[in-house]
Amino acid sequence: MSFFFRTIVLLFSTSCFCNIFASLTQDSCHPDQRDVLLEFKNEFKIRNPNGFLDIDGVLMDVTSYQKTKSWTNNSDCCYWDGITCDTKSGTVTGLDLSCSCLHGRLEPNSSLFRLQHLQSVNLAYNNFIHSPIPAEFSKFMRLERLNLSRSSFSGHIPIQLLHLTNLVSLDLTSSFPYSPSSLSIEKPLFVHLLALNFMNLRELDMSSVDISSSFPNEFSYMWSLRSLTLKGCNLLGIFPKNVLLIPNLESISLDNNLNLGGSLPNFLKNNSLLKLSIYNTSFSGNIPDSISNLKHLTSLKLQQSSFSGRISSSLGNLSHLSYLVLSQNKFVGEIQSSFGNLKLLTHFDVCDNYLNGNFPSSLLNLTQLRYINICSNHFTGFLPATISQLSKLEFFSLCDNSFIGSIPSSLFKISSLTTLGLNYNQLSDITNIRNISLLHNLQRLFLDNNNFKVSQVELDVFSSLKRLVSLSLSGIPLSTYNTTYDAEFSSHLEYLELSSCNIIDFPEFIRNQRNLSSIDLSNNKIKGQVPDWLWRLPELSTLDLSNNSLIGFKGSLKDLNGSKIVMLDLSSNAFQGPLFMPPRFIRYFLGADNNFTGDIPQSICGLANPLILDLSNNNLHGLIPWCLETQMSSLSVLNLRNNSLNGSLPNIFMNAKVLSSLDVSHNTLEGKLPASLTSCFALEILNLESNKINDTFPFWLNSLPRLQVLVLRYNNFHGTLHNVDGIWFGFPLLRIIDVSHNDFVGTLPSDYFMNWTAISKSDTELHYIGDPKDYGYYTSLVLMNKGVSMEMQRFLTKYTVIDFAGNQIRGQIPESVGILKELHVLNLSSNTFTGHIPSSLANLTNLESLDLSQNKITGEIPPDLGSLSSLEWINVSHNHLVGSIPQGTQFQRQDCSSYKGNPGLYGPSLKDVCGYIHAHCLI
Repeated sequence: MSFFFRTIVLLFSTSCFCNIFASLTQDSCHPDQRDVLLEFKNEFKIRNPNGFLDIDGVLMDVTSYQKTKSWTNNSDCCYWDGITCDTKSGTVTGLDLSCSCLHGRLEPNSSLFRLQHLQSVNLAYNNFIHSPIPAEFSKFMRLERLNLSRSSFSGHIPIQLLHLTNLVSLDLTSSFPYSPSSLSIEKPLFVHLLALNFMNLRELDMSSVDISSSFPNEFSYMWSLRSLTLKGCNLLGIFPKNVLLIPNLESISLDNNLNLGGSLPNFLKNNSLLKLSIYNTSFSGNIPDSISNLKHLTSLKLQQSSFSGRISSSLGNLSHLSYLVLSQNKFVGEIQSSFGNLKLLTHFDVCDNYLNGNFPSSLLNLTQLRYINICSNHFTGFLPATISQLSKLEFFSLCDNSFIGSIPSSLFKISSLTTLGLNYNQLSDITNIRNISLLHNLQRLFLDNNNFKVSQVELDVFSSLKRLVSLSLSGIPLSTYNTTYDAEFSSHLEYLELSSCNIIDFPEFIRNQRNLSSIDLSNNKIKGQVPDWLWRLPELSTLDLSNNSLIGFKGSLKDLNGSKIVMLDLSSNAFQGPLFMPPRFIRYFLGADNNFTGDIPQSICGLANPLILDLSNNNLHGLIPWCLETQMSSLSVLNLRNNSLNGSLPNIFMNAKVLSSLDVSHNTLEGKLPASLTSCFALEILNLESNKINDTFPFWLNSLPRLQVLVLRYNNFHGTLHNVDGIWFGFPLLRIIDVSHNDFVGTLPSDYFMNWTAISKSDTELHYIGDPKDYGYYTSLVLMNKGVSMEMQRFLTKYTVIDFAGNQIRGQIPESVGILKELHVLNLSSNTFTGHIPSSLANLTNLESLDLSQNKITGEIPPDLGSLSSLEWINVSHNHLVGSIPQGTQFQRQDCSSYKGNPGLYGPSLKDVCGYIHAHCLI
């Protein structure tokens, strides 16, 4: 019996061994395939010095991802990292070298394309240094999955990929969004490649691929599609609604397609959508009530678009929803009570809309919430006393609303809070702030710009927050003692805002903050000198000391050479003496509104790459240094207004390719304009007001494609404002032109205003002119409006001005002025215009200020001008006008002086205007 048993065991063991041996033999890859893989490995270098790789915004240690380390000549390639083999034939069917730090070009003759049996290829997150995608990928006729994302491919996607009709998953995400180096695809290929040939496709990601075309409706026939991701593809036109109704579609993302419009469809029942993301697009319209049919939806992101109307209460039926972002749209009304049904919601963001009402009480039922952002709306009332019900809350921001009353004490019971933003409200009671020490995890605290009216807050209240990274208390009065107190603040503190805190001395505790990168002490009452220990803070990059009473600098400034400061604002203080020289690597230097004296030192030309240089409103004199030419390749703003600079404007602008604003007004500059100004292709604002420049009108500046503001006021410019060569005026983007009080002569042709495009057409995309996109520096301008000189700190593109006053222009006012339908201010006063007031002025429905005084204009005031409801200020005094004053309300509201010096004017309206039955006061 025992012999029989041993025999059976031996036979079974032998059988198992043979089976295992056979299996191993079949799994072993063929030598030729192993050689091909080793050859492919040797085509690239492994290059990643830091051992880290940025993967979708997350820095990952990829040392372990270098899969080719296991590829050696004396081992079975089927067991190499990243390799999959067919269990029967042993051929290589899968290649996954994602995040493997490959560096080098992927050539069409690469050994990769000899692996004919590949069904899956993943080369994502490598660096193929701008290689085109080889057309040879089309040889992989069995290919089902292809991932080439974020591997530095560029050029056109090859049409040969049409042959890969078995594809189930395709990811071609480009590494270079909005760049000439990004991948691109032509529209015909886009349609055929995806919508017609790939009928088995389930997953498609072409993010950052430059498509630059409308979205084909053919996609709606791709019923196999489960996931569609087309972020930042420059899609155009209207997105077809039917694509959003593909029955099996589970995820769709159309983010960052600014020129893509559309609206949400009426969703059908049994829809499969889990994630819907339409961020930073031109989508508009309401959220339909049929959104409730998306029963499986877990994430809805519609932010930064143009959605409007009330937020549908049907959203409350989406019981699986965990992520809801509707920020930066045009939603109105209150948050509906049905939102209290979203028991799984963790993320709620409706900031930057037009929502109103009290704090949404329905949110208090959502105990899973970790993130609430309702900033920049019109919410009012008190903060809820039961806010501590949200015990898992980590991010809570109510900034820029109109909440009143006190900070509820229960708020400080939410120990999970890491960010608390209550700034820019009307809160008036900060008594409970002493409980803030309970928030042990708090990292960011924003209490600034409220109406706190209680006793002064002691700064050391906040020193217990040991994880604090950002602290903003601007507008809260702090006691003098505690601002100089050496409190033990969090060593993690990076951002500190103490603007408008009634501070008299520099807060001493700052000198021990080794991680501080940004300090704002603006709008206080700090006197004396800037302490030298500020320059020794090792991480300090942004320092705002503006609007104080500082007079100088204490101690040695030798530490400036090692400083990391890139933004320094010293404006509106009492600094005096020679100009303070900032650190060499400064990018923003604002020294305006002080009493710096002497020449602009040559050493300022040693700045490495300055972006903004503002020395306006000082007492600097001498010449503008020629060596500033070395800074022009980086400068975006140069402001030297209101000093005592003399000489001519130097010819230093040959390399000023990014200069957007140049202001040298209110100096004593003379001579002619430098020809190098034609190189300032980014120039939007040129202000030369109140100098002694002696030149003809610079028609040659019409080559500047972005010039929007041209101010030549109070100089010695002469000649005509009409190009005698017959060439049209030629400044298509010009919105503000002020050439008043010069010596211009001649007439203006009847078609003079025909090509002033920016003033004749409405601008749908409003923005501020001349302001850099970062830091928030504003370009100011002084203009005549409604008879008074007005300083504008910031002005939108919709504000348009034509001011030709105080010259010697004669002839008739061109009838073409009526084309300028977006004009707000027209001043032609103090010239020698003759003829009649053009009736076409009645077309200027946006006109607010009209000054035709001190001319020789004859005839009647066109009656149709009385219909201009926007016209607030009119002056036609001292002309030769006759007839009745228009009966419009705006004309009757003017002061008598607006009509003075026109003996022939009459009308019953003058009884109210001038206090006389007849118009004798006009003589």
